[in-house]
This record gives sequence, C-alpha cells and structure tokens, in this order.
Amino acid sequence: MSMKELLDEAMKLKPDERFTLVEGLIKSLDEPDKKLDEIWAEEAERRLKAYREGKLEGIPMEEVFREE
Repeated sequence: MSMKELLDEAMKLKPDERFTLVEGLIKSLDEPDKKLDEIWAEEAERRLKAYREGKLEGIPMEEVFREE
C-alpha cells in the first residue's frame, strides 16, 4: 500500500479513530533508544567532570532562559 493510499484510508476513519492512530504513530517515534541514552549520559558525565575540574565554565540559569 502506498503512502497516499494509506492516508486516504486513514481519512475515512472517524475523528476519534484518527486521533488514536496519530497518537500511536507519535508514540512510536518517541520510544527510548538505549544507545542514545548511553551516549547522552556519558556526555553529561564528561561535562560535569570538566565543570568540577574548572575546565568548563557554567552559565547562570537566568542567562540561559533570558528572553531577548
């Protein structure tokens, strides 16, 4: 089934059924990725270590969230 055919069939669903379909598709894209989580955890540890050793300067929260 082509993407267009699939979309055409989905458009025939009732609004609540389309919502359930979309919600399921979005959730499928947001599943945890253990490898990616490991990479981010390692990066966070490296940054924290560098900060504690004075090799990395922190940025005040107020500056990070300041609207310009």
